Amino acid sequence: MTMWNSLGYFENMLNNSLTDTIAAIATPFGRGGIGIVRLSGPQALAIADKIFLAKDSSLPSRYKSYTVRYGWIVRRGKGEGLSGKGKRKKVLNLNPLPLSLNPASDRPIDEVLLTVMRAPKTYTKEDIVEISCHSGLVVLREILGLVLTRGARLAEAGEFTKRAFLNGRIDLSQAEAVLDVINAKTGAALNSGLNQLQGALSRKIAGISQRLLNILVLLEANIDFPEEDTKFSPDKKFFHAINNAYKEICELVSSADSGKVLREGLNVVIAGKTNVGKSSLLNALLKEERAIVSPIAGTTRDAIEEIMDVKGIPLKIADTAGIINPRDLIEKEALKKTQAYFDKADLVLLVFDASSSFTKEDRQLIKRAKNKRVIAVLNKCDLKQKTLSIQIRKHFKKVIRISCLTLKGFKELEEALAGSVCKGGLESSDEIILTNLRHIQALNKAKEALEGMRESVKRSLPLEFIVEDLRLCRQSLGEVTGESAREDILDKIFSQFCIGK
Repeated sequence: MTMWNSLGYFENMLNNSLTDTIAAIATPFGRGGIGIVRLSGPQALAIADKIFLAKDSSLPSRYKSYTVRYGWIVRRGKGEGLSGKGKRKKVLNLNPLPLSLNPASDRPIDEVLLTVMRAPKTYTKEDIVEISCHSGLVVLREILGLVLTRGARLAEAGEFTKRAFLNGRIDLSQAEAVLDVINAKTGAALNSGLNQLQGALSRKIAGISQRLLNILVLLEANIDFPEEDTKFSPDKKFFHAINNAYKEICELVSSADSGKVLREGLNVVIAGKTNVGKSSLLNALLKEERAIVSPIAGTTRDAIEEIMDVKGIPLKIADTAGIINPRDLIEKEALKKTQAYFDKADLVLLVFDASSSFTKEDRQLIKRAKNKRVIAVLNKCDLKQKTLSIQIRKHFKKVIRISCLTLKGFKELEEALAGSVCKGGLESSDEIILTNLRHIQALNKAKEALEGMRESVKRSLPLEFIVEDLRLCRQSLGEVTGESAREDILDKIFSQFCIGK
C-alpha cells in the first residue's frame, strides 16, 4: 500500500478525478481481430447498462465479477425500454440481435463480448468494464463516443495505471515497470520488467528503508530524550547495518550499465576493408539475407542497421561501407556515414580476411579502433590461410575465427558479444536490474547520503547531522517507490503511457 492516501497527497485529485469514470480505447488502431474499449470507475457498470444489450436481456450491473457476456452495443433512441423492475422490455426478436432491440429507435453498433470486473480486485481497484469488439477505427470510435455521451470522460495518458498507483494496488516503480514490459526489446528485458512489476525492486527498497528506520528511531529517541538510558554509541551492530544498506544500494546502482543496454540496446558496428565479408557476417548473424552480398569490392555504400537479440542483449548492429580511401563524391559520403557509426559505436566487430595478407588498410582500421571496445573477427577461415592471423594477434588478445560460409565459429562469436556486456549474457538473469534513469538518480542520492552519514559518525558530529543524512537517504529511497515523489514527477512518468493503459 503506498503512502499517498495516508499522508493526504493529491487530495484534490482523489476528491475529483477519482470520482470520475474514465474510458479509452485500450488496443492499437488498425485492422485486427479484436479491439477493446475499457471503462474504469464508479459508473462503469451503470454506463454498461445503458449501452449493452445481452442476448438474454440481462443487465451488466447484475453480473458477477470476472464474467463475460455476449451481446450488442446499441445506441438507443427515446424510451430505453427498461421496466421499473430493472429488466428490459422485449420489443422484437430479430435474431441474432437482442430481444429488446427496438428497430424504430435503436441502432446497433457492433456485436461484442462484455467483461465485468468488480472492485477491489481489478487493475485499478475500481469497477472495470471491457468491451471486446471488432477492431477498426470507425467501430472503436463509435463505441468510445457512445460511452462518453453516457457519463464517462476520456482517460488521460496512463490514467488507468495512475489510478492503480493512487489506489494503492502498485507502487511507482511497479507502475513504471508496465512501460518496461510494453517496450521490452528482448526476452531478458521482458523478464527484467516482469521482475520489477512483481515487486522485486519494491521489496528490496522497503527492506533497506525499514532497517534504516530502525536506526533512525533510536537516534531520534536520543535527541528527544537525552536524559533517558538510550544514549547512542556507534557499535559493531550499527556499522554492520549501515554498511549492509550501503552495499545493497551500491549493488543496485552497479546494475545500471546492464540496464542501459536492456533499455537502449548496444550499438555494434561491423567494420573492415572492402570484400572481407562484412555483409555476409550481418546476414549470418541475422539468419536472413538482409544485405546484398557480392564478390565485387565496395558493394555496400550505405550503412544497414538492424536489431538482433544475442543471449537477451538487444544489439543495434550496423553493416558499414568498407571504403578507406574514397575515390569520388559518393564514396566520400559513404565514408562519412561509416565514420559516424564508428564514432557512436559501443562495440566494433573489426573483420579481417584470413585468406589475404596484412595490408596498409588493415593497419589503418586497427589504428582507428584503438580507443574502441573491439572484437577482432577473422573471416573466411574455410579458405587457405595466410600470415594475416599472426599480425592480428599482435594487436588483439582475443581473435574469433569464423566462416560465414560454413558458420563455423559463430557460437564463439555470440558468446564474445554477450560477454562484452556481462558474463553469459542477460537472458537467464533473475537479479534486479535498474533500467530506469529516475531510479538510478534516486539511489545515487541515497548512496551519497549514507556516505555523508558515515563521514559524520567518523568525525563525531552531533546526532542531528547523522539523523538528517538518514532522513535524506530514506527520502531518496522513497522516490523510487513513490512515497516521496513530487506531483510533477508523477505527471511526467504517466504522460509516457498510451491513453488506454
